[in-house]
Amino acid sequence: MNSNKVLGSILLSMAACIWGGMFVVVKIIVGEIHPIQLVWLRYLVAILFLIIVSIIKKEQWHLNWKDLRLVFLIGIIGNTISIVAQETGTWLSSAQTGAVITSATPTFMVIFAWLILKEKLNRVKIISVIMATLGVILIVGIHLTGSNILWGVLSLIVAALTWALMSVLIKKVTSYSSLQITIMSTIVAIICLTPFVLTDTASLGRINFFEPKVILCLLYLGLISTAMAFVMWNQGLTMVNASASGLFFLLQPIVGTLLSWLLLGENITIGFIIGTILILGSVWVSIRFSD
Repeated sequence: MNSNKVLGSILLSMAACIWGGMFVVVKIIVGEIHPIQLVWLRYLVAILFLIIVSIIKKEQWHLNWKDLRLVFLIGIIGNTISIVAQETGTWLSSAQTGAVITSATPTFMVIFAWLILKEKLNRVKIISVIMATLGVILIVGIHLTGSNILWGVLSLIVAALTWALMSVLIKKVTSYSSLQITIMSTIVAIICLTPFVLTDTASLGRINFFEPKVILCLLYLGLISTAMAFVMWNQGLTMVNASASGLFFLLQPIVGTLLSWLLLGENITIGFIIGTILILGSVWVSIRFSD
């Protein structure tokens, strides 16, 4: 492996590990900040960093109305609905559940790639989708201990599906760089979420932004998890081939589960492990045996 591949592997691994830790951070802070407000705040932090990076890179901006419509959809589906559903689901269930269920995203992408991009849906892809579905069902069955848990799991499934859809839509955007897409879709999300945040300014005003825990969590979610990890992931993708890079995504649920066990005291049950193996196995099958 040459130096570029080594550096690319390191960047992809760091991004995936950061996203795994994100679920634990959300679980820690979401009890004090409502999920919608938390998403809005993390995007405000992230957009400042992303714009600075764009300026440093001296990227050239232009208008393409066809791709702008796609970016608008990406901002609503991925940056708004998916992230709110993800943090809501983590809030109502657990960091482990959030990390594992959303790890099915690459497999769900197979379905949307078939529907939208007309990619071939072969036997291997169908098997991987079935494995992911069984894994999710098993986790749902194991965790049906209350209405909030059920809604949490359903929210996480919505998060995985919408993020997969967004990821496929991004492939149709050809006029803008990944960084530009992220900046524009983040702005769309901020605009969409602002009215909901402004309807409850009282609770927003009760947030102690000088509390170390709040500051550190927002910096992690906005600067590290939303902005920096995205930059590292996309840089890594330019150094490692696409099929191999997908394997690094598997570090996310592993890190999320281990950190939630170590820091939050969440239990790791046999049923949860089996569901995890099925979902991770489905992703591996789709990557390993893809055309």
